[in-house]
Amino acid sequence: MDAIAFWLPVVWAAIIGIAVALYVILDGFDLGLGILFPFTPEEERRDVMMNSVAPFWDGNETWLVLGGGGLLVAFPLAYAVIMPALYLPIIIMLLGLIFRGVAFEFRWTAKPSHQFWDNAFAYGSIVATFMQGVVLGGYVQGINVQNNQFAGGTFDWLAPFPLFTGLSLLVGYALLGTTWLVMKTEGELAVNARRWAQYLLLAVLVIMAIISLWTPLAFERIADRWFTWPNILYLSPVPLLTALAAFTCWWGLTTGREVVPFMAAVSLFLLGFIGLGISTVPYLVPPTLTFWDTAAVPSSQIFMLVGTLIMLPMILGYTVFVYWTFRGKVREGEGYH
Repeated sequence: MDAIAFWLPVVWAAIIGIAVALYVILDGFDLGLGILFPFTPEEERRDVMMNSVAPFWDGNETWLVLGGGGLLVAFPLAYAVIMPALYLPIIIMLLGLIFRGVAFEFRWTAKPSHQFWDNAFAYGSIVATFMQGVVLGGYVQGINVQNNQFAGGTFDWLAPFPLFTGLSLLVGYALLGTTWLVMKTEGELAVNARRWAQYLLLAVLVIMAIISLWTPLAFERIADRWFTWPNILYLSPVPLLTALAAFTCWWGLTTGREVVPFMAAVSLFLLGFIGLGISTVPYLVPPTLTFWDTAAVPSSQIFMLVGTLIMLPMILGYTVFVYWTFRGKVREGEGYH
């Protein structure tokens, strides 16, 4: 294998990994607000919650398009194997995202009869989040491949581990949503969010401990990756940094900090994502097909890489510009709409 054929799939895997991580972080907190909607019946507070993410939510989903599109272009064999294995949860997830996206626009024009759109926003967020967790769990538990084709069943994802990761992601996104509210709102809504975040942080830590025990016990390849020498030494910073991020989040919540809890919660998610990468690399379709097994021909990867390297700085610049423009607290009566 020459150098170009070796490094191009690595570069594309890094681009897709960054896109997925940014999507999880950026869309995670606004999905978290939808998860919290049923626990916040007050009209004015719901308005503030939606206004706090109204300028960002559609841009956040750009990263999902980049991740999915990059997989199709750079790793067509992986796309052809993964999609049939997870078609149903992915389609349901997209329907959930559509419902909540429409709710952003119609809720304001439908007032005062907007109960349907409140439900669309809340349950669209819950369904989309749960299915994202199911997709993640189904991916981690492995996909049955024979002769480079998906050889499993339509409902392989309907198993205890994917369902548990679906519920876990609901808790995780809710933590991101509450810490976002701590940072972006004030008054009783921020006070409630700070209290909810403490309970959610404890729940996230319990879930992370369960997954950390479950995955090596259930999947030998993951146990070999984490608990053989010298891997256990090299990888020890990941759990140590996770504990530090959790402590920082708790400290920020209990000492009245506004930005620290959100940044620490984001760090928790990034460390979890890094742990997932360590468990699966270099397999793009675990436990069978690697980056190189599933990569497109180098000419196709180079052609799309040129376009991506032109567009990526524009997307990043737009994202930074929007977040900077709409920085600061959101108060009742204020909003993007």
